[in-house]
Amino acid sequence: MPLAPNPICLKCIDYSRKEAKQIHGPQGDGCWKDNTCDRKRNHYRHRKESNAKRRGEYADQKAKTTPEKTTETFSIPVQAPAVALLFLYKEKPKDAHLHALAISVWEGSEKLVEIEAIHCMGMTNTQVNRYLKEVLRVLGERFGITEFEPPIRLEPTECEIADCPLKDKRHVHSA
Repeated sequence: MPLAPNPICLKCIDYSRKEAKQIHGPQGDGCWKDNTCDRKRNHYRHRKESNAKRRGEYADQKAKTTPEKTTETFSIPVQAPAVALLFLYKEKPKDAHLHALAISVWEGSEKLVEIEAIHCMGMTNTQVNRYLKEVLRVLGERFGITEFEPPIRLEPTECEIADCPLKDKRHVHSA
């Protein structure tokens, strides 16, 4: 454990060199020694900064000598099968009329095909099912897809078809 600082020397740092030499020199209590006292006064005056610097250097040195622990990261390629996503544009109630539908085929995060969206206005459930079976037949031949993923429901106001009659209604209401 380090020695405690000398209380006389600690008081001495508040004085100028001339005053300190007068108080602690031959005319004063006689403890003044030129080289030793100059060095001690400097040390006590800057001791907080010196200790902080020393601690920082020690921490830097310690950080350099202790190896960083790293976690190894690697990826395993996944052979994702092609899937068909079915987007149904319809209102919230289950028995609401189907406004439109769209289909896209994905393999992992890459979009392979997007089948043009169609309006279902005037189509019966049988006609919609027949259309979806035809789409599955074509997708089965091209990609080996035999069924759609669970359908994704979207609001009819989000319809992506350019000539959608709902787009005219939205502009009328917002004006």
